[in-house]
Amino acid sequence: MDLGINGKWAIVCASSKGLGFGCAKSLAMEGVNIVINSRSGESLEKAGNAIKACSSSKVICVQGDVTTKEGRANILNACESPDILVTNAGGPPPGLWSDWDREDFIKAIDANMLTPISLIQSVLPGMMSSGWGRIVNITSQSVKAPIAVLGLSNSARAGLTGFVAGTARQVAGSGVTINNLLPGIHATDRAIALDTGVSKAQSISIEEAKVQRCKDIPVGRYGTSDEFGAACAFLCSKHSGFIIGQNILLDGGGVNATL
Repeated sequence: MDLGINGKWAIVCASSKGLGFGCAKSLAMEGVNIVINSRSGESLEKAGNAIKACSSSKVICVQGDVTTKEGRANILNACESPDILVTNAGGPPPGLWSDWDREDFIKAIDANMLTPISLIQSVLPGMMSSGWGRIVNITSQSVKAPIAVLGLSNSARAGLTGFVAGTARQVAGSGVTINNLLPGIHATDRAIALDTGVSKAQSISIEEAKVQRCKDIPVGRYGTSDEFGAACAFLCSKHSGFIIGQNILLDGGGVNATL
């Protein structure tokens, strides 16, 4: 299928590894020129070289923290009029309700709610003016089914979801779509961190923790960044213009719900 996005420009945040990298790679393989971002210069260079090796797309690397004002400004300066925006940032740490104070919530909300909202507000005018744009936010399955130990993430991502629900419908008539991709457990550094948490809490090995968590996924395995990236690329395609303000699960069937 021709996704119809060859030659367009995309910003993909936090994209040197994991799901962000999967999205950047999939878009580049469809001919999209990419601005990728990471706090780590070493990881960023490695990701840029990997994308160049599997595509002929232009790749611009911007080192910096997307959750800071300066980091966002540098990313946007590298691509002032993107056709596609994929927002992403690392999730806050797990814990119990009693572990967090106000500052913990402020930090989570700033990273996983206010940061993507700021980026969306920055790129929307240009997209609306050109009559075409695609915005995809990487959130979490916890939006559909809250995860008790991820209370910080549950809170921040629910706020972003509410913003997108209204905004997506306000801008849809201008040819711009905004949707959210909700990952379940994927084979990324985040999964390793959560497996490690289970391992320590239950005094089992990390591999045993992974096997235990896979039992809760109907497909019996973790997802891959390539699978996730392919779904993102479709949402950024010319074929997705009628998909507005949706929360699409990529969780291997892990969320047991009819709707």
